[in-house]
Amino acid sequence: MIVLVYIGIILAAIVVTFVAELLIVGLFPGVSVPKQYPERKSRLLQDKTITRTGYRKDIRFDVKGTTVSAWLFLPEAASSPVPCIVMAHGLGGTKNMGLDAYAVRFQKAGIATLAFDYRYNGESDGDPRQLIWIPYQLEDYAAAIDYARNLKEIDRTKIALWGTSLSGGHTLVAAARDRKDNKIACIAAQCPLLDGTETAEEHVKHMGIKHILRMTGHGQRDIIRSWLRLSPHKIPIVGKPGTIALMANTDAWNTFLEIAPDDFVNEACARIAIRMDKYRPINQLSQINCPVLLQVGDNDMAVPARVVNKAQKLLGQHGEVIHYPIDHFDIYLGDNFEKAVNDQVAFFRKHLMPITA
Repeated sequence: MIVLVYIGIILAAIVVTFVAELLIVGLFPGVSVPKQYPERKSRLLQDKTITRTGYRKDIRFDVKGTTVSAWLFLPEAASSPVPCIVMAHGLGGTKNMGLDAYAVRFQKAGIATLAFDYRYNGESDGDPRQLIWIPYQLEDYAAAIDYARNLKEIDRTKIALWGTSLSGGHTLVAAARDRKDNKIACIAAQCPLLDGTETAEEHVKHMGIKHILRMTGHGQRDIIRSWLRLSPHKIPIVGKPGTIALMANTDAWNTFLEIAPDDFVNEACARIAIRMDKYRPINQLSQINCPVLLQVGDNDMAVPARVVNKAQKLLGQHGEVIHYPIDHFDIYLGDNFEKAVNDQVAFFRKHLMPITA
């Protein structure tokens, strides 16, 4: 009996200590992270979109009472319903960070594109601003798919998905969850997040445990403050090496210098830092029964080769993997962009606009 009393006291002490630690992390005053502002450079991706073959229509739709902002690119002079690609950007990205560069290529190929901003980000509504939360983003993808299916200009049997980095993972999960009679036709995912747990392990190797623990503390502070309905704790999305940011490395920083618009907000609610490692789209690949194109960089720390090999096996006959000798962020610019988008156009044409004899 005495032993049970001691065990109860120890457990109570542990619980009290844990709660006290969370409250200190969440409420300790004066904790902030220095803001970082990428210098403005010429916008290489925006330059690619000056000439359009069709037109872009600004549209809006609701997701659980919050308005989502989107662009609809339709092919010129389409006389019948056309296939449509639904797309959104990766971690911290918005549709005006180069998505139109892809959309106009698909537009020229005779395929419509619906590019949207997630709730709480970009031109979409929602508070707190700059909230990146995976379950909400998956809801946004599902709503965008439904919206596209119900447009008179769109062939509802030919809805495809496009994603990059974090949204590359979203496209896979969204397709696995989609239970409509007219299932997703095909998916193109470039440098996709396939397994957050494996990616987190790579980050520990490259960034060090000290950085990971600091990021965890910031993530805990933000999520605790959300539970208490206090203002969010925010950190930069992208930062220079050695700083606190969701992506603190030279490649990320330099890429955002090129693709971020003048009004880019370089901050995010820190809670996503303790959520990414639990996101494992790879576990749902066996539920996908449409063609999937995975475009991976062989030097991409975020997509380890062992994970790509596992994904290819799980996808089986549905999967096609194209390797590029590049890093995670190289795919957005220059010749690497050209190679990747040309492969995407060929893939979408094959599966959305097959040539019949």
